[in-house]
Amino acid sequence: MPDITRRKFIGQSALAALAAGTFASPFIRSARAGEPGANSKIRLGLIGCGGMGQGDLKCFFGNPEVDCAVIADVDDARLAAGLQICSDFHRPKPDTVKDFRHVLDRKDVDAVLIATPDHWHAIPMVMAAQAGKDIYVEKPLAKTIDEGRAMLTAAQKYNRIVQMGSQWRSAAHIIEAAEIIRSGKLGKVSLARAWAFLDWQPSIGHVADGPVPPGVDYDMWLGPAPLHAFNANRFHYNFRWFWDYAGGLMTDWGVHLLNMVSMGLPPENPRSVTAAGGKFILDDDSETPDSLVTLYDFPSCQLIWEHRAGLNNGLNGRSWGVEWHGTEGNIILNDAGFELVTEPKKANIPSRKKKGSGDPRPAHVRNFLDCCQTRQQPVLNLEIGHRVSTLAHLGNIAYRTGHKIVWDDVAEKVVGDPEADKLVGVKYRKPWRLPYMRRS
Repeated sequence: MPDITRRKFIGQSALAALAAGTFASPFIRSARAGEPGANSKIRLGLIGCGGMGQGDLKCFFGNPEVDCAVIADVDDARLAAGLQICSDFHRPKPDTVKDFRHVLDRKDVDAVLIATPDHWHAIPMVMAAQAGKDIYVEKPLAKTIDEGRAMLTAAQKYNRIVQMGSQWRSAAHIIEAAEIIRSGKLGKVSLARAWAFLDWQPSIGHVADGPVPPGVDYDMWLGPAPLHAFNANRFHYNFRWFWDYAGGLMTDWGVHLLNMVSMGLPPENPRSVTAAGGKFILDDDSETPDSLVTLYDFPSCQLIWEHRAGLNNGLNGRSWGVEWHGTEGNIILNDAGFELVTEPKKANIPSRKKKGSGDPRPAHVRNFLDCCQTRQQPVLNLEIGHRVSTLAHLGNIAYRTGHKIVWDDVAEKVVGDPEADKLVGVKYRKPWRLPYMRRS
């Protein structure tokens, strides 16, 4: 069982605070937290070196001021992959650890990159904020709404710069499309839609439980999630298809696309959410739906989300997009660009097409690094990240319960439905605890 008390790291005073379920003042702090490093370097600590962690690390290394001081992962093979990336980019060799807490107590770490499975986003992020680090955390913000609120609370309490890694928020052509919509040039937008039809996501099949692979700290990988025998189908990439760790395509792709579509809508929360779907295509061990349609009722408009996995749709592996429908025109958008179609006699903007702006991740990372220096809020700060992640979680709650979700956005509570409201939070496996979480 992992030692959450961190006796080796934080001493008895912090241990007492942790035992009480809260942390007092930050228990560890970088000597230069929030300040430029030596020679204007930003020293990174990577937590989670799987596919996303490796891709993000390469993107951070596209900025010459970034070095990596330490990499944390529970799998020796992924630590080795991280070391190879540092070598390939001619960066100094970082230390490697299996326990992420060894990252947080280091004074030579200015910023933390969290690219773990979803169930491991909240605890490292909150502890990193308490440690005085700035944080880039992958989407979705957390596994549950309640965890996301705790993360936002910690970011605000400790005045940290935190960016959620849904890079499309920094795509120039999406920003332009959203500005057109918010300008009112398409009239009143009453309907928005986002979809992802992904034929590259095949069946994961059926796999029996088995031994833990060599070099893997599986108990640490589980962390706050329920105890379960090791199963290769629940591990590494496939974790996202199991409710113990993630939320399926709704949180994997849904957060990206709900983030995009929300850029053109008022910053409001849904009044109610309904969903229908199931496993209609894939015969395998996965728990999350391969097919889902979700309807969000906002005060000013309706939003529809759709996803399908495992389809042989002939669209070269994926098809996704977002669209906004106004009284004077429409915009349909994906990574290739957008098409603006307007009513010639109504709209004060002509129809046109715009090419895509390419990979937005470098700009998204650059925005985070700049904000670490200026202390301005990044484009996908946790207020926005929590709101768009909440949309995805509400869709899953509606699907899992089969109920219409009536949402109190102030209390962040499902109204009149204890079964659904229970899914707003999560029960952690002992001894892990998360400060600021309302339901535990």
